[in-house]
Amino acid sequence: MMKHSTAIACSIIFFLASCKKSDVAPAVSLAPPVDTAKPVSIANLNQTAFNISKDYYLWNNLLPATYNASTFADPDAVMTDIRQYSRESGFTGPVDRWSFAMKKTEWDQLSSGMASINTATSADGDFGMEVLFHATGDLRVKKVEPASPAGAAGIHRGWRITKINGSTNITIENAQYIIDNVYYSTSSTITFVKPDGSVVDITLAAGHYASKPLYLDTVYTAGSSKVGYMVYNSFLGDQTKAATSYARAFSGFASAGITDLVVDLRYNGGGYVSLQEKLANYIVNQSASGGVMMKQIYNTSHSSDNSISYFNKAGSVNLPKVYFIVGRSTASAAELLINNLKPYMDVRLIGPSNTHGKPVGFFPLEDGEWYVFPVSFKTINKNGEGNYYGGFKPNAQVADGVDKDWGDITETSLASALRNISTGNYKYNAEPAYIEPANIAAGNDKLDVVNLKVTIGSKKP
Repeated sequence: MMKHSTAIACSIIFFLASCKKSDVAPAVSLAPPVDTAKPVSIANLNQTAFNISKDYYLWNNLLPATYNASTFADPDAVMTDIRQYSRESGFTGPVDRWSFAMKKTEWDQLSSGMASINTATSADGDFGMEVLFHATGDLRVKKVEPASPAGAAGIHRGWRITKINGSTNITIENAQYIIDNVYYSTSSTITFVKPDGSVVDITLAAGHYASKPLYLDTVYTAGSSKVGYMVYNSFLGDQTKAATSYARAFSGFASAGITDLVVDLRYNGGGYVSLQEKLANYIVNQSASGGVMMKQIYNTSHSSDNSISYFNKAGSVNLPKVYFIVGRSTASAAELLINNLKPYMDVRLIGPSNTHGKPVGFFPLEDGEWYVFPVSFKTINKNGEGNYYGGFKPNAQVADGVDKDWGDITETSLASALRNISTGNYKYNAEPAYIEPANIAAGNDKLDVVNLKVTIGSKKP
C-alpha cells in the first residue's frame, strides 16, 4: 500500500498539478512487466493510465466501467479527460483541474528543482523569468530565478518590458507572441525599462539552473512592531536546502524579536507536502504542538492509506497570528499551509484575488516511460475543513505590486500588510477598494497557465 510517507501533493495551478512528496520514494507500478526490446503502443499506455485511475482516482467510483483509451494522443490526454468525472457536493461542475501525466525524464528533472522549458526544447532550458501585466500595455517581470540566465543578466522583478525581438506590440491581445518568445524561445532580445527610467537591451539564451524557493527573508519595523517577511516561491527543489533555509530564516526572526510575520506565497504553486509540514512547524505557535496538522483521505479502495499528521513546533518564534500574501497562483501545498494553520492561529490573507483552490493531491504512478498523476487524495485540517475548490478569499483585496521589486515597502501587497500591522485595523474597508480589471485578469490568467506549465515541465500549449 502507498503510505503517507510516500505520497505526493505537489501542486502547480491553473492548468497542471500540485504535488506532494512527503519523502522521495519510488513510484508505484500497476503496469504489467514490459519487454524493453519492444516498444509499448500509445494505446496500451493509455489503457494502463485509465486502469491506474480506476484504482487510485479519488472519484474512481464515478469513472465509466468501459473506456476507449486508444483514441487519445497520450496518457496526459487520458488524465485530462477523466477530470470530467470529478464531482463534489456544492459544486455544479467537475472540480478536478489537475490530473495529468508526464514523461519520467521530465518529472525527475522538475522534482529535483531543475528548470526546463517543455518536451520539445527541454535540452535548451529556459530564461528563468516570468512576466505579468501590471496594466493594459504594461508588461512587467514577475519574478526571476537568481541562478538562471535572466538572474545572471541582472534582471529584477518590476522591470518593464517594452520590446521583444523587435516587436513593440506588448499587449494582452498579443499574449501568444509574448509567451512564445519569453517562455518557449532559446534566444530572445528584450528591451527593459528599469525603475530609474534607464533603458537596456538584453539578449537571453535559454539554460538550465537550480531553482531557489526562498527568494527573500528580512525584518521591517511597522509602528511599534518588528515584522518578519519571507518570500517563498515553491515547495519543490532540494528538500535539505529548503529545510536549512527555514532554520536560518526563523533563527534570524527570533534574534530580531519579531512580533508579526508576513509570508509571501503569491506565486507559490505548491510542491512537497513534507516541506509544507516543516514550514508550518516553524510558523505555528507552541500551543499547537502535538495537535492535528492535517488528515489525508483516499478513496474507499485505499482507505487503509488514510493518515494523520501532527504539529511538532520548531524554532522559538511563537506568534498568535500570521499574514499571507496570496493570489491566483497560490495553490496546493501553499494553500494546504494556510488551511492547516487556521485552527491554531489568526490567519490573515492579502492579495488581488482568491487563491487557486486545490485541496487534493497525487503521486507518480508508473506507466511505461510515463508517470500518471490522477488526483488520489484530499486533505482536511483539524476542524475537518478542506473543500476549498473555490480558493481562499483575501481579507484585504489589494493589487499585486508587480511594478516593484521584492521587499520594496511601497509594493502594494507588502505595504498593505505593514499598514495593517502598524494600525491593527484589518478589514475589507481598511484598504482602498480593488477589483482587478477583467482584461488584465484574463491576460494574466493566460500567462499564469504558461508560468505553471513551464514550472512543471509540461508541453507547450
